[in-house]
Amino acid sequence: MIGAIIGDIVGSRFEFVEDGCRGKDFALFASGCRFTDDSLMTLAVAKSLLLSKGNYDNLGELTIQIMKDIAKPYPRIGWGGMFYKWLFERSVPYNSYGNGAGMRISPVGWVAESEEEVKMLSKKVTEISHNHPDGIKGAEAIAMAVYLARIGKSKEEIREKLQEYYPKLKDKNFTIENIHGCYGYDDYGDWVTCQGSIPQAIIAFLDSTSFEDAIRNAVCIGGDSDTIGAMAGSIAEAYYGVPFELAEKALSYLPNDLQGLYHAFRTIKKPCIQK
Repeated sequence: MIGAIIGDIVGSRFEFVEDGCRGKDFALFASGCRFTDDSLMTLAVAKSLLLSKGNYDNLGELTIQIMKDIAKPYPRIGWGGMFYKWLFERSVPYNSYGNGAGMRISPVGWVAESEEEVKMLSKKVTEISHNHPDGIKGAEAIAMAVYLARIGKSKEEIREKLQEYYPKLKDKNFTIENIHGCYGYDDYGDWVTCQGSIPQAIIAFLDSTSFEDAIRNAVCIGGDSDTIGAMAGSIAEAYYGVPFELAEKALSYLPNDLQGLYHAFRTIKKPCIQK
């Protein structure tokens, strides 16, 4: 899940910043970078899977409590309005299809042992808040992509599977090159929905040549940059691995307790299968 954390931190200083057609040669870590709600909720899902110890009967309830506990010290870290109310007021599902469903889901892809388990675990930790069908689908798509990349599937195989979730991935014109300069802020808020940002995160990975390139692809298109970065980074980590220096730099942004949680989750992560 370090890929999600890196994408979140790198994208954080660009979130909803409209600065024209952003190039890919920006500094990854610079003034203004920070971890946001994307990293916190990814770590919360990781902790719930860790504490479940393979018994997922009460995973949803456990995830709610852990999310609330982890969020408590960070009331102003970038929460969406509805999810803020879910965290700090009344934690009932609110029919959301926001991209928060996809930003936090990557740990599922690192513990699941089959596509069926990906779907089961993803649904359990998503429906507690994002219970709209598009929210469930978006989270499952990212978790599935991480899982498939981890077990050694090719980009062609990953694309074919994800076309079941987002048919626009069949369009040969749907590329990072064609999105660049045509995406970002819009009057309808599509960039914060699953359907309006998860296909973009997926193509940022599919059109990449390395982990770092996937992050740059995701951030350069604009819009909800930290979340798109987190989702693309999640898949890219499982496919490429993460350079040690990028992982260490990102972890330095986290307080000690969150670093400890990251390292604890590594004890239950399944290994990548060599391609």
